[in-house]
Amino acid sequence: MGRAIQDLGSCHFGGGHGTLDTAIAVLQNARMSDPERRSFLSITYGPSLEGTELLRNLSLLEGVCLVPLGGTPPEVSEDHLRVALVSAPGEVDPASIPPECAVFVVGPGDETLPTGWMRLPERTFDAFSRLLVQRWPALAMTLAMSRLRQDFESQALILDQLTEVSLALSSERNYQRLLELILSRALLLAGCDAGSLYLVIPEEDGPPTRLLFAAVQNDSADLPFEETELYISTSSLAGYVATTGETVAIDDSYHIPPSAPYRFNRAYDEEVGYRTKSQLVIPMTNQKDEITGVLQLINRKRNPAARLTAPEDVEREVIPFDQTSTRLMRTVGSLAAVAIDNNRLYQSIERLFEGFVKASVTAIEQRDPTTSGHSFRVAILTVDLAEAVDRTPFGPLAPFAFSGEQLRELRYASLLHDFGKVGVREHVLVKAKKLYPHELERILTRLEMASLYAEREILLRKVDLLMHKGPGDEAALAELDQDLSKALRELEGFKEVILRSDEPTVLPEGDFTALHAIGAATFRDGAGCDHALLRPEEVQVLSIRKGSLSEEERVEIESHVTHTFEFLKKIPWTTELKSVPGIAYGHHEKLNGRGYPRRLTADGIPIQSRMMTVSDIFDALSAADRPYKKALPPERALDILKLEVNDGMLDRNLVDLFIEAKVFEKTLHLRAGVRAT
Repeated sequence: MGRAIQDLGSCHFGGGHGTLDTAIAVLQNARMSDPERRSFLSITYGPSLEGTELLRNLSLLEGVCLVPLGGTPPEVSEDHLRVALVSAPGEVDPASIPPECAVFVVGPGDETLPTGWMRLPERTFDAFSRLLVQRWPALAMTLAMSRLRQDFESQALILDQLTEVSLALSSERNYQRLLELILSRALLLAGCDAGSLYLVIPEEDGPPTRLLFAAVQNDSADLPFEETELYISTSSLAGYVATTGETVAIDDSYHIPPSAPYRFNRAYDEEVGYRTKSQLVIPMTNQKDEITGVLQLINRKRNPAARLTAPEDVEREVIPFDQTSTRLMRTVGSLAAVAIDNNRLYQSIERLFEGFVKASVTAIEQRDPTTSGHSFRVAILTVDLAEAVDRTPFGPLAPFAFSGEQLRELRYASLLHDFGKVGVREHVLVKAKKLYPHELERILTRLEMASLYAEREILLRKVDLLMHKGPGDEAALAELDQDLSKALRELEGFKEVILRSDEPTVLPEGDFTALHAIGAATFRDGAGCDHALLRPEEVQVLSIRKGSLSEEERVEIESHVTHTFEFLKKIPWTTELKSVPGIAYGHHEKLNGRGYPRRLTADGIPIQSRMMTVSDIFDALSAADRPYKKALPPERALDILKLEVNDGMLDRNLVDLFIEAKVFEKTLHLRAGVRAT
């Protein structure tokens, strides 16, 4: 380092401060830590240079201070180097220039310059740097270090932006938003004004032949857009890149060499009043080296914030794509291709799972065709009720909100809430009456036998009467006929009571006094043995006050909730869907603890399960006729919901919202024979 400083001592710095001290100060400043670093060069410039690329590049350098001519310069130390940039000698009075200040005239010209002034033929940063170093050799190291710091910070910024883009692309699940995100981030990183995104449409056999024009963005113009399929042709830029996998950079789209295989169609520019100049068209290549799409970037700008609303804006602002921006965009293209592939895979998995769910629901309903559509309708009602809760601005339901993932979770739980019925015996699952058909047939056969034995008994008595008294006792014969009619009417009445008692009811109801009387009645067979018309277990079944199931059968049916939970637990749900088993597990619980299977009370039942309970009960009540019940009109089903609210079983706020928001109407068109109120 000592030798370098000694060498600097022989350099000419110009002005009264061209000393070794200045060089040492400049180098020392370049080595300072960030908090201590000071400006080492101040530049005043004429108005004609405002906004030029030269000044923009200089403004990025640490240690360089830019001040317009006539502006107030910052306070600087004596060892500070000073430069003035003008576009013509007459732009500034030479007498106003401090003697220690170097003056550079920017741009070509042949006029005579004042003594000590130097000409800068090109408005480029490199030319300016060479001239500075020629005047002050000590600046070479300082400028190099400043540019190195700037390059490092630019690369760090790009790395941060790429990381942000990568995270954003990997987390976006909505396909259309992903495409828009890819395009917007690419335009931002490249500093472009516009761009388009094309997707390769895979073919089942052979190479792809079509592109999907999938997205377009433009910062300076509102362009009409419609998704369009295009045949791949090498005569178009996107088609050429999709076919060859090459990257195409064009400085001016209106002056493509005739030897190029592709052309640019100016008709679109003319239609929308735009000027496409520089373009970068890159393939989006995934990890399998397959081209999944094409990214077309248009009009890279000097100033990314500039708007290109006139041809002169384009000529002034648009610059070609350099190697750095091209490499960066190829990286973005690869990230985008992987993100698109991952998104397509995610969608395929979703479709696969959706198909599995629908197949599962179909399998359930095929075991009991009379409930066809129940699970789908419950899902519609439950999700719609959740959306109504989400829209509630005040009241007890206001704190609850559901994201898109939570609504999807609720939908899956609703669709699969009855899957456990596959573990219930089919004859129990589809039981239409309190008695199974064979049980009712056995009772009716018993009544028929009682009728026949009653007739036999009367006929035998008639024969005995005729044998002992002869045919003349008409009164006695008539009395026997009356006894027979009475016995048959009684048996027919028993039959009507049994058939009526066999019908299930929606609400607990029924007077079974007559049924118990039948249970006490007997008939005598030909051998003189007495038989009960109804066995005790048959009387018990026919005395069921609500529904068609015996206690044992009810326990078996109720076990479907546990079967559902055990089945759903075995599915490796994603984090977003992990609550599906628990939500489905609670759909038959009641707030007062009288539900099943766990007898949970209000605090233990998630609001999602409470919503599903309301939807499930309404659909079961109002669905089209089932073998074990008649369909109730919607208004009657809603009345029953209110009764269960009053009994402390259902959430009053949810039932009120279910009615007020007319959620119940969402599935009425799916129910045969049921009309909306």
